[in-house]
Amino acid sequence: MMLVVAALTAGGLFLAERHAAREAEDEVRRDFAAALELIEAARGARTAALAQRCRSLVQKARIHAALEDDALDLLYPSARDELADLVEGPDNPAGRGLQATFWRFLDPAGAVIPVEATRDTGRLTAGEAARLGLRQLPAAAQLGFLPREGSGAGTPAVDQVIVTPIISTVTGRRIAALAVGFSTTEYRAAAGPQIRRGVWVDGTLDLPGIGGAVRDALVRELPRLAAAPENAGRPLAGEWGGEANLLVFQTLNAGSAYPPAFEVCLYPLAATREKQRELRWRIVGLGFGLMVAGLAASRLAATRLSAPVEKLAADSARNALDRVRAEAALELTQAELQRAARFSSDASHQLKTPVSVFRAGVEELLARDDLPDGVRRELMALVGQTYRFTGMIEDLLLLSRLDEGRLQLDPRPVDLAHLVASWLDDQTVSEQPDPPTIAIDLPPTLMVLGERRYLAMILQNLLENARKYNRPGGRIAVAACLEGAAVRLTVGNNGRPIPPAAQPYIFDRFHRGTAAETVPGHGLGLNLARELARLHGGELKLTTSADDWTEFEATFRLAPAGVPAAAGPA
Repeated sequence: MMLVVAALTAGGLFLAERHAAREAEDEVRRDFAAALELIEAARGARTAALAQRCRSLVQKARIHAALEDDALDLLYPSARDELADLVEGPDNPAGRGLQATFWRFLDPAGAVIPVEATRDTGRLTAGEAARLGLRQLPAAAQLGFLPREGSGAGTPAVDQVIVTPIISTVTGRRIAALAVGFSTTEYRAAAGPQIRRGVWVDGTLDLPGIGGAVRDALVRELPRLAAAPENAGRPLAGEWGGEANLLVFQTLNAGSAYPPAFEVCLYPLAATREKQRELRWRIVGLGFGLMVAGLAASRLAATRLSAPVEKLAADSARNALDRVRAEAALELTQAELQRAARFSSDASHQLKTPVSVFRAGVEELLARDDLPDGVRRELMALVGQTYRFTGMIEDLLLLSRLDEGRLQLDPRPVDLAHLVASWLDDQTVSEQPDPPTIAIDLPPTLMVLGERRYLAMILQNLLENARKYNRPGGRIAVAACLEGAAVRLTVGNNGRPIPPAAQPYIFDRFHRGTAAETVPGHGLGLNLARELARLHGGELKLTTSADDWTEFEATFRLAPAGVPAAAGPA
């Protein structure tokens, strides 16, 4: 009987130990799989952000101009300004955002167009440049991984490379490609307290924290494992260099023209197996009864306690991933806005001179006495268009200064009623058939805080719009009232209302609705007026547009008493 009891007890202890060991191993595998899913999601988001950035870079006009004009000696100098904030350096430290380690152009044959390496372009050895080249230009973006020579970090380093073809805007053919290298720090960093990540490509294993016999064994074993497609993405338990690990590898650049690269994740099993051995001895020492009770109690407690912890860990991981995506998108958006503002400012400055020269030439022609009447009328129309073009350029320059934050105000008390009266005086001398009736409801003096010329631009835009979009013989109403420390000015007019579908976009730059098809303008006035109103601490909005009546409302800050008024025309 004792033998039977002993046999049953031993069998129960053996089965319990095996069950506990299997549960521990399954738990490790589940944790490892969950970490890998988060790693893959973060990697995909980062690669998508890098690819989007490269696609935006190859659209730059200066790069296309150098390539399409066959001026390769000007290619890198022309591209430096466009890619100035791309490469790591003192102003762009490594690890901040999506900074690159180098960038190069590939010629139509797929070879690297040489350039003297500088901090702007990043450095490549001759061997690295040879590996970067392709046999031919790719039809689509290519993802590759480039082993770096002499990284000096005690372990081989590998850079991620994105090659984006450049399509000619004239012929529609591929004329070159932009190759940008990015650090794989995220692959080399630990993805958790134990998981090690790295990149294996072309016999080079970039896996910091793993060295000696383990590294040598992995370098020998990975080619054999990669030869079997079923091994990719599946946790493989084994011993490499005398150490037990879980290994997962998966292809990073399937279908690429570059050599296949693999992400390698390693999870040491030494601590897990040590825990299994300790558990085995505890089970043997405690006995069958205590073991069953202990396992039941511990399992119940673990189930109750782990649920909120696992949920918190999953939520934290998702929040971290969302933050990384948001930061990457914000950095790209900010860089694009800055480049757009610089381009708008530079283009406007460059256009002012040729427009002035063109106007002077046309006016010189108008001074001749032998011009036919038809030609004279056409030349006078051209002069009018140059003034309209000059106005648009001035608006663009002012908007560029607003976008870049370079427009500084000198706020002084300004009489808003006087600005409205000045506009009315101008209207009395202008010849307009069937002019609108103008109703003014303003205090004799209405002092607001701001800069006179910019406040005049806001009023000029609102009042001129009310006149231009009015119906013949219609009405314009201008009224103002005080609301605490603010002044609320309304400008309304008869005329065709703005369609509801177009109302959310009327303050967009270059927006021209159907009502403006026959009215001169370039779609910048309302946007500029609103930006200037906000710069003055106020706001400009559309309050109503229906039933033959459209009304805008502008708010300004009330000027404090005792401050000297701004100088202006009497």
